[in-house]
Amino acid sequence: MPNAALLPVSFATLSAVSHLSYLEPSMETLTMYSAPWCPDCRRAKLFLKERGVEFHEVNIEEDPSAEEIVIKANNGKRKIPTLEIGGRYFSCSPFDAEELAANLNIPLNP
Repeated sequence: MPNAALLPVSFATLSAVSHLSYLEPSMETLTMYSAPWCPDCRRAKLFLKERGVEFHEVNIEEDPSAEEIVIKANNGKRKIPTLEIGGRYFSCSPFDAEELAANLNIPLNP
C-alpha cells in the first residue's frame, strides 16, 4: 500500500469517514497559500490536520508567483489562507471552520 502521507486527499471519501489511513491517489490535491505569520493560516492548517486532510502548503512570502495567484483569486486582495482544489479558489480569512468544512465537504467535528 502506498504511503498515505504522500497521496492527495479524497474529499468525497472524507465526507463519509472522519479518519482515513489510505487516500486514493487519483483524487485532486488541496493547495493552501499561506504565510508563517498568519494566525488564520495556522487555524486552517490545524483544522485540516485534525480531520486527516492532506494538503500542499505554499508560502507566499517565499514564492512571488504564489502571491500573484492569491491576489488574482481574491479580486486584488492579499487574503490568506487561500485554498485551491480542482481549479477552484476560495479564501478562509477570517478563519471560519463551518465555511471551510462546507467548501471542502469534510466533517466540521473530527
